[in-house]
Amino acid sequence: MINKLKAYLKENNAAALIMSEENICYFTSFHSSNGYLVVTGDKAVFLTDSRYIEAAGNKIKTCDEILETKGMGKSLVPAIKALGVKTLMLESERITVSRYNEICALFEGIDIVCDGALDKTISDIRMVKNRSEIDKIITAQRIAEKAFEHILGFITVGKTEKEVALELEYFMLRSGADGLSFETIAVSGKNSSLPHGVPSDKKIESGDFVTMDYGAITEFYHSDMTRTVAVGEVSSKQIDVYETVLEAQIKGLEAVKAGIKGKDVDAVSREIIKNKGYGDYFGHGLGHGVGVEIHELPSLNPSGEIVLEEGHIVTVEPGIYLPGEFGVRIEDMAVVTKDGCENLTICEKKLIVL
Repeated sequence: MINKLKAYLKENNAAALIMSEENICYFTSFHSSNGYLVVTGDKAVFLTDSRYIEAAGNKIKTCDEILETKGMGKSLVPAIKALGVKTLMLESERITVSRYNEICALFEGIDIVCDGALDKTISDIRMVKNRSEIDKIITAQRIAEKAFEHILGFITVGKTEKEVALELEYFMLRSGADGLSFETIAVSGKNSSLPHGVPSDKKIESGDFVTMDYGAITEFYHSDMTRTVAVGEVSSKQIDVYETVLEAQIKGLEAVKAGIKGKDVDAVSREIIKNKGYGDYFGHGLGHGVGVEIHELPSLNPSGEIVLEEGHIVTVEPGIYLPGEFGVRIEDMAVVTKDGCENLTICEKKLIVL
């Protein structure tokens, strides 16, 4: 992974200063609240403070040097100048104006480039997952799926949304997750019409849909899944909406393959929902990339121009949300292959009535 970045920098006769936790983690497999990664065409150097220096030395295998820093001016500037850097590229999408100005002042005499080129290069590298990355995501996903199996026996009339969310989170952490992919969504009844609703003290009632969107982290890699289940009796309208979303989700997965644009996959699912009369109630994109961040490129939405490649991992998560009534979302993750995709989510998605 880091060798691809080195090749790009060598070709452009430049160095990169990476300061975002996400990209540092991606290239080093090391997480800390303090760190600088300097990469040239030939060398990679990681700098961190005394709190992390020993751990970094034990963990990081992708860097030629690991140095202790006592601040940007005292340690980072000399380290970069010692490498003979003439052009220094920054992550324009992940840097504040104040930090940019500070760097420009400190690195006088070095050409600072903050035009998005480094961001695009790193994004292109990160989009294509290797087998090790895929396996980490699968491990995280299996933990999330075990949590789903567990929660089916936990959800009952009278339990609150907060209780369901906390139980999912506790189960995943107890089952080996390194962390949670994001704040768990567990919403029921009328609240399920909120795509990113926040779990509340609302108690689950008979006839409710319960939508759960959550994920686990394994070795910095995220999983992401959504399931909607019913409690007690369900109406014919609820069944119709659920079956529509399920059909859109399955057809969306079938459309995923190398060589197709994200917007064209989105259109497949969106057309099904529109034809059933629910087009106005599917407002978000069909899916997104997943990796060391929960939302990465490529995007499956009406504006998604990126052409899918083998090794991309995307979610497929159509939904229908009827304000004041209920909502349904179903989400799987899939890795793009030459002729289709490999669904990384293996748990049940036919309508479950508890």
